[in-house]
This record gives sequence, structure tokens and C-alpha cells, in this order.
Amino acid sequence: MLASREHLRWPFFDDAHRALADALGTWSGAHLHHEADDSRDANDDRCRALVARLGDARWLRYAVPSAYGGALEQLDSRALCIVRETLAYHDGLADFAFAMQGLGSGPITIAGTDVLRMRYLPRVATGEAIAAFALSEPDAGSDVAAMSTRARRVRDDTGDAFVIDGTKTWISNGGIADFYTVFARTSDEPGARGISAFVVDARTPGLTIAERIDVIAPHPLATLRFDGCRVEATQLLGEIGEGFKIAMRTLDIFRASVAAAALGFARRALDEALAHARGRRMFGQTLADFQLTQAALADMATDIDAAALLTYRAAWLRDVEGARPTREAAMAKLTATENAQRVIDRALQMFGGAGVAKGNIVESLYREIRALRIYEGASEVQKLIIGRDLLRAAATTP
Repeated sequence: MLASREHLRWPFFDDAHRALADALGTWSGAHLHHEADDSRDANDDRCRALVARLGDARWLRYAVPSAYGGALEQLDSRALCIVRETLAYHDGLADFAFAMQGLGSGPITIAGTDVLRMRYLPRVATGEAIAAFALSEPDAGSDVAAMSTRARRVRDDTGDAFVIDGTKTWISNGGIADFYTVFARTSDEPGARGISAFVVDARTPGLTIAERIDVIAPHPLATLRFDGCRVEATQLLGEIGEGFKIAMRTLDIFRASVAAAALGFARRALDEALAHARGRRMFGQTLADFQLTQAALADMATDIDAAALLTYRAAWLRDVEGARPTREAAMAKLTATENAQRVIDRALQMFGGAGVAKGNIVESLYREIRALRIYEGASEVQKLIIGRDLLRAAATTP
């Protein structure tokens, strides 16, 4: 595992992070592996099982604060990145299971009342409850402010509540989640200012699974329909109209961890390519003896280290400097996911025909990495974020 260890010596980490990487790496090597079965039912079952297994092994505790059963006092971006990078190296679905526990419950950590935090976060940490983050809509993906799902306030004889109507799609853990963090428009204020956030239990009347979505890297995904779905006002996160800010603060924490997952996939691809190149004999020598192979391996290693430096810079800025690293996290996600796509493509090319055969790890990685260039903000959106932030900074500089 040459490709997956050297970066732990970098000054972004402390001894606790290195110990976490060592312990999780050992556990993952013994308990996880990339699966070839991509049927929907098999993946639903395996995702549920992975959440339970990660909870039993206490790794999910890194997704919530210690006051609610977590491992650390506050969410630590470097720890989240180490966990995701390590899990992705061993098993893409295990990384997905961990990531969605954090992303789905992150808004509760950030803006939930203590009652809501106590109700949901301890169960997230143990794997007893599966979380989901319901932001995207059919006509509001990258342009979140265009969402049309509405939540109208109702005060009547049965109490104070919000009634949600609309559709959410591309929702990870859709169909298997126990609760959803849902973002909906609560006023006619333009853009993002009229959006609020709610926690909606999966069995709430009026919430149905309209469609399950099958994608090239099989994960539980669904379209949700809200039809007169009534939730108590106590399920509101933060204040009315703060939903967009809550969503962006959550993504600021977890966007760097998407980059870390891409690193995990890329490091595994490099390790697989190194082993294959050294063992594959052709034309009287090994594949590794060809200069073209050595050049490809050099490009792969350089792409990985460049992305890793940006990824852990973003995490370090948040954890140590207390900064909100919107631009740096966008740079990390953009670079890590695009670089990982190149790394994995080169690895697959080295395997030749065997690389595209189902069951080959690099074939699985090839399918896994493609989605990371889209979700939590496509690469094009990351460029917009970076460019706008640069222009904003330039406008305020004397």
C-alpha cells in the first residue's frame, strides 16, 4: 500500500489523525472489499449492513460531535477526510455509507436544537438510523436557489406545523433512510433567502418514494415526493429562511471529504497499477520496464499528490485556522475528482481488456469516480465558486 501511506507524514496531521488512519486502515483491510454485485436489492442490503458495521466498529462516531455520541468534541474535517479516503480505498459503498451519515446529519449538528440533536445524532453515530440529505430537485440541482418545493406554515387545532409539497431527486440513501434533512421554500423572497431546512422522518405521511434511480456506480438513490407532508414546527432547523446558509455550511465541511474519497479511489488505482505493471510480462520483460509505463505511473503519482495537498490544506484551514474554506474546498474537490478520473483511466488502460471486465477492481473504481465529478457540486460549479470568490476578494482589496 505504498500509494496510501506517505501523505500521513505531512504537517497537516497530528498524531491522533495518524493513529486513526492506522486503526481504520487495519480494520478496513480485514472487513471491507469492493463488491462486483450491482443489483439494487443487493446494494440496498449491503448499504444497510455497512452502516450497521461501521456503527458497531465505532467509525461513525466521527460523523457527529462527542456530546451526542461522537468521537471528537466537534466535527473535524481532517478526520472526516482520513476516514473517507481510507474507506474509499477499500470499498466505495462503505465510503458512501459513512459520507451520507455525516452529510445527512450535518445540518442537525450545525443548526438543530438540542432536542433534535439528542433525537437523531446518537442513532447516527451507532448506525441505528440511516441519514439522508434532500436538496436537489428535477429543475434545481446546481442552481439550488431555483428550488420549488414549498413548506407552508399551518397553525390549527392539532398544533404548529409545516406542510411540505414538492419533489426531490438524486437523493442518496433515498428508499433506505430513516430520516431526511429536507430543504424547502418557506417564502416568496427571491433566490436562496426564502429557503428553510427541516428534519423529516421517513415514515411521515405524505412522503413517498416516487422512483428508485439506477446509476453506473450502484448506490441507493431515489426521487422523493412530498404531498401534504406535515412536520411539526419543532423539526425546523435554525430559523425560517436560513436553510440555504445551513446547506452551504454543511457542504463546506463535507466538500473536502469528497476530494478525500476521490484520493482513496485514485490511490487504490495506483497501487493496483503498480502491482500489475511489475507482474505482467510481455515482449520478454515486464510492463513496468517500458518507459511509457513509467511515465504514466509518474503522472498518476503527481496527480494524486497535487490533489492531496489541496484537499488537506482545505481541511487544515477549517480545523486549525477556523476559516470557512469555501474557495479552498472547491479547489480541492475540483482537482481531486478530475485528477482521480485521469489516474483511474490510466490504471484501467494498463490492464488492457481485463480492465473493463466486471469484477476487476479498476473497473469498479472507474464507475465509482465518475459520480464524484458531479455530486455536491459539479466540476463546472466548483470553477464558478472559485472564480466568484476571487473576484469578491479582489473587489474588497484596497
